[in-house]
Amino acid sequence: MKATILKQGRRQRRKWRIRANIRRTASLPRLSVSRSVKHISAQVIDDAKGSTLCAATSTAKAMADALKGKNKSDRARVIGAEIAKQALAAGITSVVFDRGSARFHGRIKALADAAREAGLKF
Repeated sequence: MKATILKQGRRQRRKWRIRANIRRTASLPRLSVSRSVKHISAQVIDDAKGSTLCAATSTAKAMADALKGKNKSDRARVIGAEIAKQALAAGITSVVFDRGSARFHGRIKALADAAREAGLKF
């Protein structure tokens, strides 16, 4: 029980620290990444208007063919490239990366690297 509480506390402190940095650059849209055990999703959010500008997720039926037969890291790369393509089509070139309380490694890093390679700046 105690280990679970400590882990939740670390995640919460990490989230607060990241959100504090994001608030300093509020003029840019936010690339928010959400990860579960099986799936990953990303969305570009305009916090001033409170609206989602574009989104990509591994659960979307439109992405099913591109994700078929890939492992979770490869799926994250595909989602990162897709969100960058959608953002560039919407005229967004620079964003602030919001990884929430997740650490920057594994699937989160794969998504971020793919989005950078596709032309998104953060």
